[in-house]
Amino acid sequence: MEQFLESAPAVAESAPSGPQRIKFHASGSEYFRIWIVNLLLTIATLGIYSAWAKVRRNQYMYSCTELAGASFEYHGKPIPILKGRIIALLLFGGYNLAFQFSPLAGVIMMLLMAAVMPWLVWNSLKFRLFYTSYRGIRFGFDGTLKSAYFHFLLLPILYVVSLMLALPFVHQRIKRFQHTESRYGAHHFSFDAGVGSFYKRYAIVVGLAIAGGVLCAFLGGVLTALIGKSGVLVAIGIGYVGLLLLVPVFLNMMQNLIWNHTGLGPHRFASEMKWTAVAWISLTNIVAIVCTLGLFMPFAVVRWQRYHLESISLLPEGGLDDFMAGADDGVSATGVGATDMMDFDLSI
Repeated sequence: MEQFLESAPAVAESAPSGPQRIKFHASGSEYFRIWIVNLLLTIATLGIYSAWAKVRRNQYMYSCTELAGASFEYHGKPIPILKGRIIALLLFGGYNLAFQFSPLAGVIMMLLMAAVMPWLVWNSLKFRLFYTSYRGIRFGFDGTLKSAYFHFLLLPILYVVSLMLALPFVHQRIKRFQHTESRYGAHHFSFDAGVGSFYKRYAIVVGLAIAGGVLCAFLGGVLTALIGKSGVLVAIGIGYVGLLLLVPVFLNMMQNLIWNHTGLGPHRFASEMKWTAVAWISLTNIVAIVCTLGLFMPFAVVRWQRYHLESISLLPEGGLDDFMAGADDGVSATGVGATDMMDFDLSI
């Protein structure tokens, strides 16, 4: 799941009344100081400090995320994360070297990676939720390893065999698995978005891409007739901008679909993300990062996190104090270290 929305437990004194919108108190300048120190120390230690950097970053981001008068807390420790990243480095390094020896060795290593990956993702889900708490109560993930192999190995094979036609189906099944097996204390989340709603969103994006391609082809013909061959380049440039705008459209539709169909006991969630705002934040962040040679990165992260989180609200049915902590299961950090190295996004 999404580490339950990304983020020193403070106990709310009364039951919340009405929708409770998430508040994000981080500032770009504060996070810049954390980010630059993390970056310099990670470089100076040849990547070893990256595990400590991750803990510092998460502790700050979680503590700045407030819901119904209380903030989240991150409890992850750097040493287990570092061990996981070392194992991941050896695994992925062996994968890259295998193809240099022989194609057969490469294929064998690729099959090994496919066999190990569901375990890594499963461990990552357990780690991220177990080391997150809200109001002193931990989150957890109860999905079995067998189910993880079904969702993260067999279903992706179906996606490949179907020539991507099963992608919305696979996406829906994975999100249902992640959400329904996640819990807050002893209470599980629920997820009731159907497969058809996923196919509808994917169809909209594909339709927009096709319509944009036809429009750019027509525009290219018109511009070529008016200004010559350079008109084709102008049309191609417009096409690339259009494709770039499809990303925020997809992110907007997926976040709203997923969180508007997620519940926790009697409580529900709502997401009101607007694609125009996502597009504006994404484009201006990219321009600012390029113009500052990357120094705007922490400010861009805070801008995106603030809009992403503050678009989500909790719709409570009664008080929140009835949620009791469930059993705390110990988990390994190997999975979270490995998936971080591969930049997995488990939220969408």
